Amino acid sequence: RGVASGEQFLDVNGRKLYVIVRGDVTKGPPVICLPGAMGTAETDFAQQLEGFAPSMGVVAFDPRGYGKSRPPGRRYPADFYHLDAQDAAGIMDTLGINSYHVMGWSDGAISATILAANRPAAVKKLAVFGIQGFITKEDVESYEGLRDVEKAWSKRMLDTHRPVYGDDLQPMWSSFCDAMKMMYEAGGDMCQKEARLVKCPTFILHGAKDPLVPEHHPKWFHETIPNSKLHVFPEGKHNIHQKFADEFNRLVLEFFSE
Repeated sequence: RGVASGEQFLDVNGRKLYVIVRGDVTKGPPVICLPGAMGTAETDFAQQLEGFAPSMGVVAFDPRGYGKSRPPGRRYPADFYHLDAQDAAGIMDTLGINSYHVMGWSDGAISATILAANRPAAVKKLAVFGIQGFITKEDVESYEGLRDVEKAWSKRMLDTHRPVYGDDLQPMWSSFCDAMKMMYEAGGDMCQKEARLVKCPTFILHGAKDPLVPEHHPKWFHETIPNSKLHVFPEGKHNIHQKFADEFNRLVLEFFSE
């Protein structure tokens, strides 16, 4: 297929997207990684790009309007999760890869689920973590509580995202909080409809102490997706793939190679 390891900009669905490829994508199906809200390939998946590469091909990207896939800056139309899923599929199409695994964190887990539902012939396995399928009133309230980045965000979150976005961080995050509210008011479904259509083997991972995602969310996916398994990190929060990178990588690599 001739996909070289490295960084490149690809024209996908009318946007210029920043894409990183690591490892050998011809060695069995590679995995494409979908970042969380405000996230980029490097901020969200540095440890997986490095940790997976010796065993398999890894593709990660900055979603439209995030990181290096700007300008234009991020917008949140009602179907933004679907757009990210289409962009991920478009990246793999552009790279000439027609069989692959999908991994998503948080917002990216929602888009990953949509991608697995919409492209069953291409997507072999799905790994998701920090995932929720619908938005509740409590979720909207917790986003409102996090709206002011200077006051509400942890130092780690600010240190991750401020260098990427500078002064755009607050307006961009505010518009994300607005989008969550609109989604709740529109009925609250994020990807439940699609989750019911997922047929491929699915691995759901969760941090028992995740402050953003209550445990009923991953449990719902586990009960809904027929060919799925659930692994809980008892001490994990929202960033299990970073905090427990070695264990996380081992579990997910085993799942992809089964």
